[in-house]
Amino acid sequence: MSETPRPEFPMKPPASDLARRNRRMLAGAFTLVAGMVGLSFAAVPLYQVFCKATGFGGTTQVAEKGADRVVDRTVTVRFDAEVNRELPWQFKPVQNAVQVKLGEVREIRYHAKNLSDKALVGTATFNVTPDKAGIFFNKIQCFCFTRQRLEPGQELDMPVTFFVDPSLADDPHMKDVATITLSYTFFLAADQTAAAVQDQAPAGAAAVRPGG
Repeated sequence: MSETPRPEFPMKPPASDLARRNRRMLAGAFTLVAGMVGLSFAAVPLYQVFCKATGFGGTTQVAEKGADRVVDRTVTVRFDAEVNRELPWQFKPVQNAVQVKLGEVREIRYHAKNLSDKALVGTATFNVTPDKAGIFFNKIQCFCFTRQRLEPGQELDMPVTFFVDPSLADDPHMKDVATITLSYTFFLAADQTAAAVQDQAPAGAAAVRPGG
């Protein structure tokens, strides 16, 4: 009479092997967490670089000088202004729209006024629409490059110098673009140190008007 075969169970690995496996798993988990943390810190600057390089989301470009040519094609550039409700400022474009040739350098101005009874620092975000025009819209001078400080009741004209890259005329995807809208939104700057320090300046000190 044959014996009933006994079920075979896998041999339990030695304790030393289990310890090594646990250490490897733990090291892998730490590496994964560290990588995710590193990516989270890098995400914002990488996204900003990506937007500037591609014009994604209507992000405009920065130029040190004007274009090397001007072409006959003309576009209308409109100007829009908004203020976040936390910032008691009045903010609007001096001109609602201008017509420019591609490659032509133009300067327009926005007007801001501090409606509050204390000095405030504001910062502006910006974009253009349609989004695909962002990579062709170049700003040489802009108040959005620095934070703006206004005394109580102070008014300030802030220039924007720009041009639309003439290569827009060579892009078949841009044939339908006849109007570009440049939009700004002013927010109360998170850091109001500059306003507080200036408020404590000695009498007779010259007022600083940023953005000129």
